[in-house]
Amino acid sequence: MSRFLLLIFFLGYSSSLMANDVIKKRSIIFTKSERINEHTTRIPFKLVDHLIVVEAEIHGQKGNFIIDTGSEAMILNKVHFDNLYKHQKKNNQSYGVLEAVDNPYEKQVKDFVLENFKLESLNSDVINLSHIENSKKIKLLGIIGFSVLKDYEVFVDLHLNQITLSKVDKLGNKLDIDVYLEEIVDSLSFTLKNHTIILYGNVAGHPVKFGLDTAAEFNQINKNLNKEILKYFIPKKRLTLVGAGNKKIEVMAGKMHRVKLSETIFFGPMNTVLANLSRMNEAFGTNLDGVLGYEFFKNKRTIINYQKETLYFINYPLTRH
Repeated sequence: MSRFLLLIFFLGYSSSLMANDVIKKRSIIFTKSERINEHTTRIPFKLVDHLIVVEAEIHGQKGNFIIDTGSEAMILNKVHFDNLYKHQKKNNQSYGVLEAVDNPYEKQVKDFVLENFKLESLNSDVINLSHIENSKKIKLLGIIGFSVLKDYEVFVDLHLNQITLSKVDKLGNKLDIDVYLEEIVDSLSFTLKNHTIILYGNVAGHPVKFGLDTAAEFNQINKNLNKEILKYFIPKKRLTLVGAGNKKIEVMAGKMHRVKLSETIFFGPMNTVLANLSRMNEAFGTNLDGVLGYEFFKNKRTIINYQKETLYFINYPLTRH
């Protein structure tokens, strides 16, 4: 697939609508995970373009799941789970960034197993993800979202290409104390709006509100922001976006300069697309000025603690010449 094709379905998917019923429970096994101890597991991932993808097996099928903090629920791909019935159809639509996602369904997963690391009784939406599967040329079984991740401290490490999940209590304290070998060097508070991580920062001193999403292949900035902010977006080329329902639009891609989240957390020019975020804001139920994704995580080895509403950072190793 051309590297200029950007998938942003994940950014706006909302699964707050309830199903009328659920169907037979399933088990999911993450075949390459490493159990560190009773409460912590480490899962290797591969990057497919800029998406974080883990290998899994569910109901005898082997395939891939995308890690997506921007999705509220775990999602199964209807292409591979077509044993659905009318009474499992949701009453309404769910929304993607570009358009509505019609006819979502819901399953219940009894056991979500990472080797001996088990998550039980999870609801999962079932929708057609064939456009993502085809464009990425992988067997995509589904998407792992907030409903799975929220009970864990989540270390997203693009240096070692692995995610570490460590169980926390209701206050966000890890049940295992010595989880990380490296030292935490900085932190940043965020606000959790429904399932959305919101970061308050600025562009050259002008306040902006970003969503943080592991499945955003490029950063996004709202094209409706004032000119004093957008003058720090330097356009380079046009990209084609593919959203829910395989709808395509063209956007301008370039570099966003002078993004700062705190006195100690700031960034050089980051790959960013200029987009209309109104549908995404409708889906998220909030008003974001932009989204930080892969470009953020490749610069910051990041730990997410949902209960404490805090990001923690570990330095990349120094490069020796």
